[in-house]
Amino acid sequence: MKPKQFTNIPSTMQVSVLHGIRDVRLETRAVPQPGPGEVLLKVAAVGVCGSDVHYYTEGRIGNQVVSQPIVMGHEFSATIARLGAGVEELSIGQLVAVEPAISCGECEPCRMGHPNLCPNVRFCGTPPIDGVFSEYCVMPAANCFPLPAGISAEAGAMLEPLGVALHAVNLSHIKPGDSVAVLGAGPIGILTAMVARLSGARRVYVSEPLAYRRDFVLSKVADEVIDPITQNPVEVIQKYTGGRGVDLVFEAAGSDNTPEQAAEMVRIGGKVILIGIPASDSLSFNATTVRRKGLTIILVRRMKHTYPRTIQMLADGVVDAASLITHRLPLGGVGQAMELISQYSGGAIKVIIQP
Repeated sequence: MKPKQFTNIPSTMQVSVLHGIRDVRLETRAVPQPGPGEVLLKVAAVGVCGSDVHYYTEGRIGNQVVSQPIVMGHEFSATIARLGAGVEELSIGQLVAVEPAISCGECEPCRMGHPNLCPNVRFCGTPPIDGVFSEYCVMPAANCFPLPAGISAEAGAMLEPLGVALHAVNLSHIKPGDSVAVLGAGPIGILTAMVARLSGARRVYVSEPLAYRRDFVLSKVADEVIDPITQNPVEVIQKYTGGRGVDLVFEAAGSDNTPEQAAEMVRIGGKVILIGIPASDSLSFNATTVRRKGLTIILVRRMKHTYPRTIQMLADGVVDAASLITHRLPLGGVGQAMELISQYSGGAIKVIIQP
């Protein structure tokens, strides 16, 4: 018979709580108990996402507003610490990557195979649902994906952003030989460039204002990098492509002007895939440009059904997601992590919290 729990599980745990803009506090809470079909997880590694930074610096993403204290964090791996009633497919001590979205499974999008579009989703770290900047958490067993030997807890935490990148590339229907531009070389942009290359992209161009990120992506995947501060990305892409434009543009910067840049640098009949979350909560295109080019514009909503594939990608060594990790901080360092990323300081690309 399977053991039902770790030994020495404490009754209380440390949790990092966002109380307001740039106000993160370490608190003590009771360790939660798993219900039927759930597991108690000892959190191993949590990646700091750009969405966490939006909540930290602005208190909102669009109409999702932090109106009460909340635990952020959703990119994570963990160890199974306790099994709820009826859970047979997982084992105590197993290292798992965790899908942070708990969809309802009953709405039309869910029934059509699009749980990422579920209007009833409970997503870790999205108001009012607490996330996982904590020592322990409870999740449905169905959201836990065992990691094979050789994949670390840190690499497991990278599976969520890698899943977003994979979903974005899936939506693009990229073909071998396509040329690709990626706007923004944060973690999602870099991973998208990696997956696009793996999917057959012939040329990969990346626009990024931070020199250290340009250097990183050039060393890993890009054929050419562009500094949008000193160069006009549209003119540079037109030069590289002989005036044709690229086949696909992945917008991963979340800036107000990058969607329009994407539309201008993509070829006639090309595709623009929007991944970034703009702080202004608005998108702007020149109507003449997108209409006369007959562009396909695709918006990316999180990810779906990606964990088995991304786990295999890491196991096969075809994507080195862990190479993006530049900083590792304890649970008490969540505020420091947010400042590193929001201020683009210390050479930060991906920051991992280790509770």
